[in-house]
Amino acid sequence: MQIGILGATGPAGSGLAARLASVGFDVIVGSRSKYKAMEVRDRLCDHWQGRELSIDADDNPGAANADIVVIATPWDAAGATAASVSRQLEGKVVISMANALAKVGTEFQPLVPPRGSVAASVQAAVPKSLVAAAFHHVPAKELGDLGEPVESDVLICSDHPTATAATVDIVTKIPSMRALDAGQLSNAAPIEAFAAVLLQLNVKYKTRVAVQFTGLRDV
Repeated sequence: MQIGILGATGPAGSGLAARLASVGFDVIVGSRSKYKAMEVRDRLCDHWQGRELSIDADDNPGAANADIVVIATPWDAAGATAASVSRQLEGKVVISMANALAKVGTEFQPLVPPRGSVAASVQAAVPKSLVAAAFHHVPAKELGDLGEPVESDVLICSDHPTATAATVDIVTKIPSMRALDAGQLSNAAPIEAFAAVLLQLNVKYKTRVAVQFTGLRDV
């Protein structure tokens, strides 16, 4: 399966690209500039020499031709980026992973995007696509550190069962990560907002926290 990551030059997008490639996915790193995407691809492959990562590079329209597409841009560019490649995304599973946050003084505060969440804004921008929200609470640096597992639950929500199932399948291929079906896309709003709490904990305790739920032994 080929996964395109739009806006993959940031920490979260590039970290996800490396992690997905490390478990056997063919990944296309996308950016507004193909050359910047190539720089990120080369950096990842050079840093993890010997792992035979299958990572290609293209501009965002090229990366949008993949089987499944992840929107990893900053939150305020997610809807516009998706809309710019709407033709390529028709009928495809599209994963939104951005959180709408702002730093005010020393604290992080959640913002309320149009339609209530970044994921809902993406779905509105590409109504013929199957949008799922996922990967919001996974620390970007740890995601890109292939030398260590990422112990985290991943909450997935979508109005499309096909998108939920496809995203669950991707997450379950990553060791130490657990996919949890968190319901419909309306739940993306509190899921995205909770990232502000995690960032505040990181600042307070000088660490990088992830989310794990208890009481789900049979998942």
